[in-house]
Amino acid sequence: MTEETEQKINGLLEKMLDKDQEEPLKYGEHLARMGNPEVRQKLIQVINEGDMDEAFLAAKTLSMIPEERDKSLDALLVVIHKPTNHAHNGGLVSLLEEFDLSQKFVDLFRIYLFGNFKAAALAKVHLDYTEFDISPRTLKKAEKHWKHFLNNASHDEAFELKKQEAETILKELEDLLSD
Repeated sequence: MTEETEQKINGLLEKMLDKDQEEPLKYGEHLARMGNPEVRQKLIQVINEGDMDEAFLAAKTLSMIPEERDKSLDALLVVIHKPTNHAHNGGLVSLLEEFDLSQKFVDLFRIYLFGNFKAAALAKVHLDYTEFDISPRTLKKAEKHWKHFLNNASHDEAFELKKQEAETILKELEDLLSD
């Protein structure tokens, strides 16, 4: 990468992350059009190290880059799953709709079980309406998270509803795999 290209990327990134910008995403659109590996790498770094607003802008920009979307999705899921982001990651979960989630059943099930209200609700929508590639291994991983949820969740009214819904989801998977 030339020094000029690096300066352009850094300048656009700086403007996109400037809290005083009225339309920061227009700089994200410029970055997305560049879409080279260096841009992706810098955006993933922002997702991992920035605050939630910066992570949201970086993830939204990544969703506009068609190349290597699976790596962008994986980076986004890592940040969503961080316990420190639990209370305020609903915005990031809302960006998942920009990606192909057919291989991410377990991640969505985890968000559904352990996410805050907004994150869990958005994950449930994806669980209900996404066509997933399911295998016996997928079911085992989901059951592992289910057992962790049962052992660690507070047993309130919300727990009972989530328990019923999750048991239905797992039963449907079992039935699907037994056919």
